[in-house]
Amino acid sequence: MKEIQAIVFRSGRLRLLDQRKLPAVETYVECRGARSTARAIAAMVVRGAPAIGVAAAYGLALESRRFRTGRAVVDFDAAARLLLASRPTAVNIRWAVERLRPVLEKADRDARAASIPRLLAAEASRILAEDVMVNREIGRRGAALLRRRGAVLTHCNAGALATAGYGTALGVIRAAWEQGRRFEVYATETRPYLQGARLTSWELTRMGIPVTLITDSTAGHLFQSRKVAAVVVGTDRTAANGDVANKIG
Repeated sequence: MKEIQAIVFRSGRLRLLDQRKLPAVETYVECRGARSTARAIAAMVVRGAPAIGVAAAYGLALESRRFRTGRAVVDFDAAARLLLASRPTAVNIRWAVERLRPVLEKADRDARAASIPRLLAAEASRILAEDVMVNREIGRRGAALLRRRGAVLTHCNAGALATAGYGTALGVIRAAWEQGRRFEVYATETRPYLQGARLTSWELTRMGIPVTLITDSTAGHLFQSRKVAAVVVGTDRTAANGDVANKIG
């Protein structure tokens, strides 16, 4: 099973897998600070709430190398506003800002300005690691709910590309497969941005999981013909009663 690295931070460089070019071309966009990271988020180079949050955290860490002595908090807030504006609906950017700001404030109070980029990058890496850990637990618990037999339907893309590297909804399918379960996956094309056609199908193929791409309107036929044993989807909002909501596509 080939690992998918949509976010790579190494040697002080942030590289984002350009999801606009998939599945035809695998190429990375390099970000050097908050502004270039914000552009990448706005342009859909990186997408998916968890992935956007991690990218924003690293963007802030890179930007901190430009923070002025004695003005670090002011400069941090300006960079944060830039990133928040890149995708106003992505709550994970705000979470990233809220995680990094206390780290910056403490270093600034302790007169450790030179260590701010390293400390923020370390916190961003913790956010990434925590997301992967949570995703794996979601996958483990979700896999236990899948029936032993029957195909699985998924919509949009909630895999490694949309997270820090494992997947939420698609992580359930991945975990079940890693446990030795064998089944077919139906992936909807997901109009209008075609995340299912371009991204989910590519991810599943890379992992060696058999996938059939269908039009969005074919899902009803699959339900009617009883070919689907389970549906696994991501959600932007989940209500207390279990109802889920997401944007169109």
